[in-house]
Amino acid sequence: MLQPEQIVPNIYWVGALDWNERLFHGYTTERGITYNAYLIMDEKITLIDTVKAKFSQDLIDRIATIVDPAKIDVVISNHVEMDHSGALPAIAKACPNATHYCSTKAVAEMAAHYGDSITFNAVKTGDTLNIGSRTLTFVETPMVHWPDNMVTYSPEDKILFSNDAFGQHFAGSSRFDVDSDVSEIMKQARKYYANIVQPYAAQAKGALDVVETLDLEMIAPSHGIIWTEHIPDILQAYKRWTANTRVPKAAIIYDSMWESTAKMGRAICEAFIEQEIEARYFDIKDTHESDIVAWALDADYICVGSPTLNMKLMPNVAMFLTYFLGLSPRNQGRHALAFGSYGWAPIGPKQVHEQLAQTGFDMLFEEALVHNWVPNKDALNELQTKVSEKVRSIQEQKE
Repeated sequence: MLQPEQIVPNIYWVGALDWNERLFHGYTTERGITYNAYLIMDEKITLIDTVKAKFSQDLIDRIATIVDPAKIDVVISNHVEMDHSGALPAIAKACPNATHYCSTKAVAEMAAHYGDSITFNAVKTGDTLNIGSRTLTFVETPMVHWPDNMVTYSPEDKILFSNDAFGQHFAGSSRFDVDSDVSEIMKQARKYYANIVQPYAAQAKGALDVVETLDLEMIAPSHGIIWTEHIPDILQAYKRWTANTRVPKAAIIYDSMWESTAKMGRAICEAFIEQEIEARYFDIKDTHESDIVAWALDADYICVGSPTLNMKLMPNVAMFLTYFLGLSPRNQGRHALAFGSYGWAPIGPKQVHEQLAQTGFDMLFEEALVHNWVPNKDALNELQTKVSEKVRSIQEQKE
């Protein structure tokens, strides 16, 4: 069994590693998932968060190598979601004398999940809990990313138990940023933000504002590695992401039946490159939508292509748009383009155009860029020139 790890004197990581989990809420977790739980050994022995239900015994066994679980006095639940709270029923049995705390909004949600078998005490922003040599402080962070979310701060240790904020879905052999591949950790933090936190950017910014007032030496999230030396890096990244900062990048996303729409997408991609704008070309059949969303998080240009199938857009494109637009990307001043080939009628690309326009993108053209049947070299050159000139005009206006 993987042993607990002391992260500072008298505080231990006792969570679980889900090495083989590959999907979470519709996005791929190619590096697995970590469910972090933290045990504080103080006058009142305190457990912060639990793990997914199937790892309940692992959690209890890890705690038992440090202290008899029955001696736990306090259990703090920063979040109701079951990857955090799933082990609560097992913990309640193993720690029958513990007092449970959660946010005000979490009380009803906990009852909805676990009935009345556990009594929860509600805490709100500014409330404190003395556990001996430490006085823990609670801050509610609603909608980062559920209504019940909160974080717990230990000023004596300068540790923020940050819940989902600053997390990553990443299972590794180390618990700390300094012992990990930071470029991979930042990539996974970006993917996590893009696919989980992005719809709640305004609320995340509010939480970030609170975090920046704290004296911090460690951020201990509920997923992934613990931040120490690279706290400035993750905070700076969250500043950019929550501020909706855009960079000159273009994502060209498409599905194609007989490569006609694919050829159009390639010409559009090359138009951006011609204007010295970083561009990537994504076939939805080959790249999962969650990876596309992560790359396109700060892209200024989103281009989506679909042919027409049965008087509709392609199913893969419809799925991508449902996923992408469901993340509520903030599109004020962000540019988009719809394109595609067709046989009988250009309905597919027109539907793409309508969805992007209705979501608030600034459309590069008044209508979708379409081509009847197979585009030849001249048609593709014309398309590339048209897009290139439009993009150059937009970039010149920004300068």
